Amino acid sequence: MGDRRSVLVLTSPYDVTADLVLRHLSERRIPVVRLDPGADLHARASLTATYRTGEQRGTLRTTSRELDINRVRSVWARRPSPYRGPPELSDQDRRFAAEQALWGAGGILASLPGAHYVNHPWNNRAAEFKPSQLSTAQHCGFLVPDTTITNDPDEAREFVMSHHGGAVYKPLWNTPYRVDDHPHSVWVREVHAAEITHAVSVCPHMFQTKVDKAFDVRVTAVGERLFGIRINSPDLDWRYRQDLMTCAPVEVPKSVARAVAMYLAELRLIYGAFDFSVTASGDWYFLECNPNGQWAWQPV
Repeated sequence: MGDRRSVLVLTSPYDVTADLVLRHLSERRIPVVRLDPGADLHARASLTATYRTGEQRGTLRTTSRELDINRVRSVWARRPSPYRGPPELSDQDRRFAAEQALWGAGGILASLPGAHYVNHPWNNRAAEFKPSQLSTAQHCGFLVPDTTITNDPDEAREFVMSHHGGAVYKPLWNTPYRVDDHPHSVWVREVHAAEITHAVSVCPHMFQTKVDKAFDVRVTAVGERLFGIRINSPDLDWRYRQDLMTCAPVEVPKSVARAVAMYLAELRLIYGAFDFSVTASGDWYFLECNPNGQWAWQPV
């Protein structure tokens, strides 16, 4: 690849968002290596790292590239497949191989000397916890809806009853779920006290006051650049029926922009997809920040 340092893109082969970026990098003649470490490293790719006093070196080989890992300028940790292990192995051996790959290859790829990560995978993981997001948002000056996270049905019921403007339930993680063997999404929905049963005690649940919103906003932050999109939707959760929503660019208030910059710095992020509910009086309520959120769903 000559003297030019490469961009390493960690993602699955089905990531069409990455395809868009790779096309632009190719047009700019920037060397790129694409790798799905959870799958490729037990198929046709190999990764070697050597550590000696005062020296670190290594090589990544794919079907089409050979890369000196000290020559990686940037790493885009997009959406690689989970480390699962070779499918031909027994369950126990496959679990062993998957965990060795996570802690070995995952550790190498997260420790490339001099590389600029967007975002670093460990920072991504830390920033995905909803309680951490809410705590950081408060510290950075965002307006945050009243929220409780609990596995106590009585606490949950009392919280919902105390918010006369309504309350909603939100999953703490987008866990794959199936109903009658069909994929099923758990959307944000309004919840009433009478619906809360002992089933809440099985695991923590997140309940939040319902914001009387005029519209939603997605702010995509890339470094110091902010891209705001106003979302008008008939649904509480605009993701539910995206064919019914309309979008338009929106200016991000300076106070929100300052809080976004503080939030990114606090959690050591370069990129973040922030979701807000905006009231008729112009108050922007922070809902969440996906550190690896989708952005290609709406052109600006």
